[in-house]
Amino acid sequence: MPSPVESWPGAFVKPIGIVSSPYKMPGDAPRQGRLAPVESRIEIYPEYEGGLSGLLDYDKLFIFCWFDRSRRDQLRVERPGRGGVRGVFATRSPDRPNPIGLTLVDLLEINGRILRVRGLDALDGTPILDIKPYEPDLDSQ
Repeated sequence: MPSPVESWPGAFVKPIGIVSSPYKMPGDAPRQGRLAPVESRIEIYPEYEGGLSGLLDYDKLFIFCWFDRSRRDQLRVERPGRGGVRGVFATRSPDRPNPIGLTLVDLLEINGRILRVRGLDALDGTPILDIKPYEPDLDSQ
C-alpha cells in the first residue's frame, strides 16, 4: 500500500493578489515585518474582491504569501543575529521547501480592492495566497 505522500498528487495554490512594497530585492526586507513598520499595499484580484467584505471589522490581519524568490533547496539555515545552524522548520527563514510566508500586519485602510497595511515583510510583486483576520482571543494566549 502506498504512503499518503506517494499517492497524493500535490497541491495547487492560486494567488488572490499581489504586493506593492518598497522592498525590491531579498536583502531589502527586514527579517520580520513587525521590526520595520513600513507601509505596503496589497492588490486583490477582481475575482476575489467579494472576499474582502467584513474585513474592516479587524485592525490586524494574517497575510499568507508565497516567497517566490526564496531558495527551496535549503533544509538547514543560519539564524541571523542568533548564531548557529538549524533546520528550516525550527526557523522563520523564507528559504524552505514550500516558501509560504505568514506575517501579522496592521490593516490601515481598504479602498476597493487595495489594502493598505503596515508591517509586511514581502517583496514588491510577491503573490498573496490568503488573508485571515487576527482574533486576539483565538490567536494569542
